[in-house]
Amino acid sequence: IAIRMVWESSNAVDIPVVGIGGISSWRDAVEFFIAGAAAIQVGTANFTNPRAMEEITEGINEYLDNRGIPALKDLVGTLELYDSATL
Repeated sequence: IAIRMVWESSNAVDIPVVGIGGISSWRDAVEFFIAGAAAIQVGTANFTNPRAMEEITEGINEYLDNRGIPALKDLVGTLELYDSATL
């Protein structure tokens, strides 16, 4: 639900949207950025894993490097929807 709300919000307003809610891995973070979040907040994951932020940051950087994406801002809002009627 949180990712959907980020997508809807980022498409409805002209201000940066912050993704929050359930981010505990770099994969979660990347999903929020792709959906349109300009920034993310990591909360509870820091209590269960003191290295959560370090691991998330490293994972995001590796994801960008592996795909040749020069900057995080180039990932933000890149979600592409498809029309199932055209499949």
